[in-house]
Amino acid sequence: MRIGLTYDLKSVYLAAGYSEEEVAEFDSEETIQALAETLKRLGHTPVFIGNIFALAKQLCSRQTWDLVFNLTEGLFGRSREAQVPALLEAYQLPYTFSDPLTLAAALDKGICKRIVRAAGIQTPDFFLVEEAADANRLLRQAGLAFPLFTKPIAEGTGKGISARSVIKSDREFAERVHEILACFRQPVLVESYLPGREYTVGILGSGKQARVLGVLEILFGKQAEADVYSFMNKKEYISRVEYRLVTEATLVRAAGDLALAAYRALGCRDAGRVDLRADGEGALHFLEINPLAGLHPQHSDLPILAAHCGLAYDDLIAGILQSAAARIKPLPAEPVGPATVTY
Repeated sequence: MRIGLTYDLKSVYLAAGYSEEEVAEFDSEETIQALAETLKRLGHTPVFIGNIFALAKQLCSRQTWDLVFNLTEGLFGRSREAQVPALLEAYQLPYTFSDPLTLAAALDKGICKRIVRAAGIQTPDFFLVEEAADANRLLRQAGLAFPLFTKPIAEGTGKGISARSVIKSDREFAERVHEILACFRQPVLVESYLPGREYTVGILGSGKQARVLGVLEILFGKQAEADVYSFMNKKEYISRVEYRLVTEATLVRAAGDLALAAYRALGCRDAGRVDLRADGEGALHFLEINPLAGLHPQHSDLPILAAHCGLAYDDLIAGILQSAAARIKPLPAEPVGPATVTY
């Protein structure tokens, strides 16, 4: 297949003046090159497209591909991850990973938690703060006890999360809410803090064919910010974090079942990760889902998890392609779209 690659290169946005934290979710040249080389080994022809602006230009010039391997995170708005898939759907081009609705819902942590809770999946109690002046009133109404956990509602890669995210007093709560609102200009998710063990679960496939790859426990070392999978812990994971494959059959089954239920409830496709954490009694809760997981061969959580489970990087990519390829359909002879519609 001729496979187009869409992505946001971190270096491009850094050169434009964006900060390291703002572009933390974006990809390196190393990731894109590794993916392209893997596609070649699998017998495909990779075509470098780039970000949404480069994609739009090529679509307007009637470029097409058999499949688009989409890694774009987007930069603006809480639906930013959905923008490239939506554009590709308008042009009736197949692509990897979840559709716009799932990507938008998954990135908004409040909406995501409401969906999984409606599906009967356990997740910490929570509320949202949109304005600092309402924070104390909303806290009283929610009736949640300290400690609490705070984070921006629509960020990934641990952005906005640090040791200070664990809130133990009214003063800390007011300060942290104000900081997140000022820095990220988006609502703050406030939820009950879970003191137990933390896990990430890898999933490959779509719908009924989706399967659990394995479960990794995330352990924090002496140099790590304690008890939180923070932005800095993720960035400096080599010295701060240990990933340990879970082999306890009962725990693997419980974590896998919960993660797979959330993955299917949200309509995720091809591959992704689900983050879980245990409460004080060991019961697992859904935290977040990443339906557009990073794919650096050595440094991204999903490939790390796959490697721990004995699945090579090439085989992981092949599995993603196999899942996505099932959605490829021939285009009609006269597709309705910008190329044919008269305005």
